[in-house]
This record gives sequence, structure tokens and C-alpha cells, in this order.
Amino acid sequence: MGKGKKPATYEDIEALPVGWVGELLGDELVASPRPAMPHARVGVALSALLATTFDLGQQEPGRGWWLLYEPELHFGRNVLVPDLAGWRRERMPDPSFMDEPFATVAPDWVCEILSPSTVHVDRERKLPLYHREGVGHVWFIDPLTRTLEIRRRRDRDWLLVDCYSGDGEVRAEPFDAVPLNLGSLWLPRAGATRAPIPSP
Repeated sequence: MGKGKKPATYEDIEALPVGWVGELLGDELVASPRPAMPHARVGVALSALLATTFDLGQQEPGRGWWLLYEPELHFGRNVLVPDLAGWRRERMPDPSFMDEPFATVAPDWVCEILSPSTVHVDRERKLPLYHREGVGHVWFIDPLTRTLEIRRRRDRDWLLVDCYSGDGEVRAEPFDAVPLNLGSLWLPRAGATRAPIPSP
């Protein structure tokens, strides 16, 4: 932030045009436009895949989560909006923490869907804040390269657990209880054709 420049406040977020997402990082307003179609596709597809198995009434060990799409997280003066986030129910058994318009309790998992305009902010500025607040896992998904990068928190840094690409099934922690079909996240490639429907 420049010398003498007034720190950004939540009022600056509220003043953004409709469709823009605002975050406060170190007293600076960071605004992002509505995501492109591949980004939006990953968000809705991943939400559906994970929520069906790990959220909606599931109480089996390892499957009890509260999952939210684009939640607003308040960490002191910082305001972050990951694309998706999840809290383990064993740590947050009472869902009343979601009654407010924002969360002050750090999630156990966040997912950032990368785009050329946000990749620096997601990797260089938000990742250290997630570590400081105790987030256990961070996913980076890049729709352009069709990759899923998984990072697990350690005491001083992040461990790169794995990086997957393509359309196959993967076991992606912390949701490795069931396989995740990566191909379900991506938009069909241009020029791709559907196979003919077999005759009965």
C-alpha cells in the first residue's frame, strides 16, 4: 500500500460493482471480476461431487463436513473469499457458526480455482494467511491445465501432497475416502464429439 494511502475497509468491498468479489489483504482491497466459464464449471461440479458424499446428512467417519461455496472469511482485518471451503463436523458440531454473513472460524479445507488474474493472489498472498489461521488442506485447481494440486499444512510450511492432471479418478485428501473423477470438473474440449448411442 502506498505511503499515506488510507487502508481499505469493508465499505470498499460493498462499493464494488455487482458481480465483483472483494477481499481485504493487508489493508488492501483486492477485487476480482466474475469468473470465466471453465472456472464456474469447476466450482459447481466440485461442489456437487463433494457435497453429495461428504456433506448432505453424511455422518460416517471421515464424511462429516459442512461445505460452503464462496464463503466470506474474516481473519482479523483480512477478508478472504475462497471458491469453496469446508469445516469438519467433529470440530464444528453446531452449524450455528454459519448463521452470520461471514465466518471467523478457519475452515479445515479450502479450494481456490485459479485464473490468470487471480493466481498470484491465491498462491502468494492468501496461502500464507490460510497457514497462519490453521487451515489443514488447500487445493489449487487450474481449469486451463486441468490440474488439481493438494497441499497439507505443516508447522512451518505446506507439504505438496500430490498434483493430478487429466480425467481419471484420484484419491484427494482430505476427501480420499472415495475417489474423485477429475473429468467431471472440466468443460468438454472444443471439437469433442459424443459417441453414438448404441442401438437397443
